[in-house]
Amino acid sequence: MSSSPTDENLDHKKNEFHEMLLENESVSGKKGEMAYDDVLEHLGEFGRYQRRIYFLLCLPAISCAFHKLVGVFIQARVPYRCKLSWESSNSNYGYLGNNITVMSTYYPVDQMTHSFSGCRVLDPRSNSTSECDTWIYDRSNYESTTLTEWDLVCQRAWWKASADAIFMVGVLLGSIIFGALSDKYGRKIIFFISLLLQAFAGVLTGLAPNYFIFVTFRMIVGAATSGVFLVAYVLALEMVGPKTRMFAGVACQMFFTTGYIMTALFAYYIRNWRWLEIAVSLPGLLFISYYWFIPESARWLLTKERRDEAEKILESVAKENKVQIPPELLRNLLTRNEVVTTKVADENQSTVLDLFKTPYLRLKTLIILYLWFVNSATYYGLSWNTGNLAGNEYVNFVLSGLVEYPAYIFLLLTLNRWGRKFVLCGSMIVAGLALISNLFIPVELAWLGVTTAMIGKLAITASYGTVYIFTAEQFPTVIRNVGMGAGSTFARVGGILAPYINILTEIYTPLPLIVFGLLSLSSVFFALWLPETLNKKLPDTIVDGEKFGRKPKLADESNEIPIEQRSGS
Repeated sequence: MSSSPTDENLDHKKNEFHEMLLENESVSGKKGEMAYDDVLEHLGEFGRYQRRIYFLLCLPAISCAFHKLVGVFIQARVPYRCKLSWESSNSNYGYLGNNITVMSTYYPVDQMTHSFSGCRVLDPRSNSTSECDTWIYDRSNYESTTLTEWDLVCQRAWWKASADAIFMVGVLLGSIIFGALSDKYGRKIIFFISLLLQAFAGVLTGLAPNYFIFVTFRMIVGAATSGVFLVAYVLALEMVGPKTRMFAGVACQMFFTTGYIMTALFAYYIRNWRWLEIAVSLPGLLFISYYWFIPESARWLLTKERRDEAEKILESVAKENKVQIPPELLRNLLTRNEVVTTKVADENQSTVLDLFKTPYLRLKTLIILYLWFVNSATYYGLSWNTGNLAGNEYVNFVLSGLVEYPAYIFLLLTLNRWGRKFVLCGSMIVAGLALISNLFIPVELAWLGVTTAMIGKLAITASYGTVYIFTAEQFPTVIRNVGMGAGSTFARVGGILAPYINILTEIYTPLPLIVFGLLSLSSVFFALWLPETLNKKLPDTIVDGEKFGRKPKLADESNEIPIEQRSGS
């Protein structure tokens, strides 16, 4: 496994924020980096200017949620049956679908699902069965979906899963491409390019004449959505003081949750998948107005030695917050910024291979990558699986979004009190047990199955939020960005595979929940090997990372590490 220069730039950009979150980290060796935060403390950690900009930059997260979750409705799974030879093409599903006697005459029982087959038809005269190639769909809940328009059922059911997987491939590519571009050309310009691409590709998705063009534009939307959310997220957090960043980071996720819930509102009133896709795409164009009053990141300008522009932005912040920057502090920031630039250049020389140089660090890396994979697969798998739960799918979807609010509040209240490891393992245990319990819930207690699925969603949301912070604190400074980038990549792999796990519902409805539950419980076993990081001095070099969390006797073995690895290069 290797890392390209593009990957390295992405890792640095994506995870500047996560490095900021480390409130308990010793900063004595990071004077250049802390100079900017010193200015923010004088300006106000979260003053009027920051609150205004932060709120505006969190709003696009709502639009990003539309695109990540609208697939639940535009690709909704609806009841279907084979069209019989004597039926007209516009026959109603309920004409036979609600008559068990007639259905048993023309359709065999599927031995796995114990329901009438939707893929085979029975010849009453010869009592033989054959596969069909034309279907009649239940349109009582949806006017049209991609499934009904392109017959993504039976032998082509995996096409539906592939569409979601390809979307997540786009998310992965967008993180790499737009992350690197925003490092080179600036946060602001890449943010607006991503916005335009997201909106126009979304509209073209709704106009797609066939499945293959549909998934192509969905992939582009996924890439653009990643660019919009990622750049806005970092741009917003770079304006906030160090003491407020954990709250600001979690609160920004709540805007995404708000968009999650609003998606159901759009879908409820727009039952045609094409119009729905266009409807959730157009609001993104409203954020183009930000061009005239959202500034470039002062932190990024400083790393590019555009000091005059950075100084003007900081002076605007001071004016709106009604404070003054001590002239000597500002001069100190501008001169010490060279240290930051040198530090960034040094960190960008690290590669993914550095994560595997020493035994204990290698073990921690493998565990962390698995945690990212499981948390992402389970989170997106549960989010996209609401249509397969019993009851009203719109209500289930909204509930699946609502449970994220208490999950984030729980993190704010417990992460700095109970510790990262306890919260992470506890959340995954709750998620695993709740989801696996569906194996024992009888069909007549369908409401209980929905309840356990929501408990699992709440718990995995808390776990996923903890993984971000816990991972950043595990890796030493010299390879922290690379480590976070590797974890994020494995998270995307989990998101890519989640739709294929969900398609197991064709075999047994609760099977995806059981698989996600087993994955969650398996993660607990591995997470227990990681050291707690709360109130600990975090590692800076690879040698520090090898010692971090080990017993003194084992840590002494790190003296055998070659000199070149000790230096962190």
